[in-house]
Amino acid sequence: MLFHLTLVLGCQLAGETLVAITGLPLPGPVAGMALLFAGLLLGGLPDGLGRVADTLLGMLALMFVPAGVGVMLHVPLIARDLVPISVALLVSTLVTIAVTALVMRWLGPDAGD
Repeated sequence: MLFHLTLVLGCQLAGETLVAITGLPLPGPVAGMALLFAGLLLGGLPDGLGRVADTLLGMLALMFVPAGVGVMLHVPLIARDLVPISVALLVSTLVTIAVTALVMRWLGPDAGD
């Protein structure tokens, strides 16, 4: 289990390093996840990695605590810009729902009809 956890964290570190060196406009953990995905495609799924993933998913709520604290630190700033933030959230949610519906319609079983 320690090897698999080290593999996941090593991919995150590699992603952070890749982004820092190349200046890619994406977060390091996302680049690390892409590296892990590429490695899994090339090498297959190692035994035990699923158990580590399930354990991390079980603790997912704990991983949102720092983000929640950050939001609470900036309540006055959020209150000042509440209307633009709310509009952005509403519009992005509606666009996401519409795009998802279009993709599902395009990929669905009746797509050829």
